[in-house]
Amino acid sequence: MNGIITAQPDLCKRCYGCIRECPAKAILVVNGQASIVQERCIACGHCIKVCTQGAKKITPGISDDFEKALNSGLAIAIVAPSFAASWHSNYGKVPSALRKLGFIKVIEAAFGADLISPLYAKELETSEVKPIISSSCPAVCNYIQKYRPELVPNLAKIVSPMGAAARYIRSLYGDTIHIAFIGPCTAKKSEILNGGLNGIINSVFTFKEIKNIISDAGINIDEVEEGPFDEPHAYMGKTYPLAGGLLKTAELSGDILEKEIIVVEGKSKTLMMLDEIAHNQINAKFVDVLFCEGCISGPGIDSSLNYYSRREKIIEYVKDSLNEVDKKVWQTDMYNSRDLDLTTEFRNTDQRRQIPDEETLERILKSINKSSEGDRLNCGACGYFTCREFAITVGKELAEKEMCLPYLIDELQNAYESLRTTQEQLHSAEKLASIGQLAAGIAHEINNPLGTIMLYASLISRQIDKLENSAGCKDDVSVIMNEAHRCKNIVANLLNFARQGKLALNSFDIFNMVADILKKLKPQPFFQNIKVELNLDSDDPIIEADKEQIEQVLLNLMMNAAEAMENSIEKNLEINISDISSEKIKIVVSDTGCGIEKENYKNIFTPFFTTKKIGKGTGLGMAIAYGIIKMHHGEITFESTVGKGSAFTVTLYKHISLSNSLIN
Repeated sequence: MNGIITAQPDLCKRCYGCIRECPAKAILVVNGQASIVQERCIACGHCIKVCTQGAKKITPGISDDFEKALNSGLAIAIVAPSFAASWHSNYGKVPSALRKLGFIKVIEAAFGADLISPLYAKELETSEVKPIISSSCPAVCNYIQKYRPELVPNLAKIVSPMGAAARYIRSLYGDTIHIAFIGPCTAKKSEILNGGLNGIINSVFTFKEIKNIISDAGINIDEVEEGPFDEPHAYMGKTYPLAGGLLKTAELSGDILEKEIIVVEGKSKTLMMLDEIAHNQINAKFVDVLFCEGCISGPGIDSSLNYYSRREKIIEYVKDSLNEVDKKVWQTDMYNSRDLDLTTEFRNTDQRRQIPDEETLERILKSINKSSEGDRLNCGACGYFTCREFAITVGKELAEKEMCLPYLIDELQNAYESLRTTQEQLHSAEKLASIGQLAAGIAHEINNPLGTIMLYASLISRQIDKLENSAGCKDDVSVIMNEAHRCKNIVANLLNFARQGKLALNSFDIFNMVADILKKLKPQPFFQNIKVELNLDSDDPIIEADKEQIEQVLLNLMMNAAEAMENSIEKNLEINISDISSEKIKIVVSDTGCGIEKENYKNIFTPFFTTKKIGKGTGLGMAIAYGIIKMHHGEITFESTVGKGSAFTVTLYKHISLSNSLIN
């Protein structure tokens, strides 16, 4: 949906300054990029003023109809009185420059302010509504209709100065002319879309837009002669851009001690005032409201001057031009407009969304790591003043959780840790694969000579049995046979390590498997004095895996635990099987052994690393276990305290997707 103001997502840099400034909360962030919810936008232009990246654009007022009218001598310009602050060094040349551009008439919008000011004085005397809210600022009118519809009856049913001037001009020149308004306000572009001015004003340009059009036409305003505006000339309506200008023009008292009339300017004060009116906290009869700090601060003012210098420039223009106004002619023009309809209507276009319930808000807050009041920093980095306000907006589907900076930092940290872990696992997997290839080659080459050694050792042993006094020789041959068998086991482990990657899946009870392993181990001498405790906390201990390989892993963990407790006073082996979720199960093997030194943590799953005595370990057991678990898409981790023991945790999926596994 096209609107008055549009966002350029590719230019958005996640600063959220526009969200902070948007009174309508009409900025929606999707995937970190801001966009404008057009039906919520009030076209105030505050997002344009704060966007340093130029990511907010004003819909151009120029059209084929405008250019055709300009070229045909059928275009009339209505210029807002704040033009003196925009062309501060040569504002006297603006009427002539616009006529040179092609406008047949250049008229002050301030005359429209003169027309409606008496209506405000009359409204104040006759209306039963309290308080009456001025309707000259279209941003205020848009906001009330969309977000304070209960205050629609309070809006004065009077057109803006722009609308009044346009209706007057239309009554003089008919329907064939093209009326273009030129001013500092983006909300004026939305004003011409409502029923009251639809077809009365054809185009709206900001000062910046019209400057570009003049420049593109090759007109250098510095080289143009000064010239006056065309009739009808304005009088005190020229003060409308300044706060209190309406009161000055309508000759209403703006004394600070007067309680019946209040002047409010600026976004935050306007919102506060409307809130207090809605809650019946204001007893005044009339409230003059401007969304900007005067029209001299509009988003399209295009002036390098600060607020006070712009104000002084308007005052200078008003004083200089008033001396040139023939008051009798002005009064005649005012009298001739006595039958002109300068009323308008406003309607309820409520855009408010329901506030989420407390349960939903708490769930949103917890999802961004703000479970308690202490977690709610209210840092404002998201563009909202409090974490609760942000959660409400998320609940209204007008914001996304990633806008919360602390949450995003936490997520990035978690992502970094996950990436680091994945990189380590990838590095380990690559290293294991390389070692696996090497191991397969070594095992193949060693197996042949090893078989020969064992064969001839066996033959020698038989020959020795026939000799007398052969006890010493027989012992020597026995050592050869034992060491050869040890080499055979090492080769078998190497082959097992090299063959990882093939799974023969079947379903089995993991608890029963562990119980069977313990039955096999209990008769072993190194297991005699160990107290074993097996616990099950799972409603469904059936898993789908390669039973032989999982048994190899768990057997290795239990044997390592037993060896770690060889010199321990208390020898306790505890095995806990429990569900993590309906999809995952974990097996924790804990011992009260010697523990693992911290400097050895990084090498636990490295092939050929062992802390066992020479001749008691190959350093392949944990590497093989790691590879088996990774092939099952599981995880194996450990915690250890030197002198107190270790706990190895194996996490497995209960069911493995065939598409994600290498199945033999």
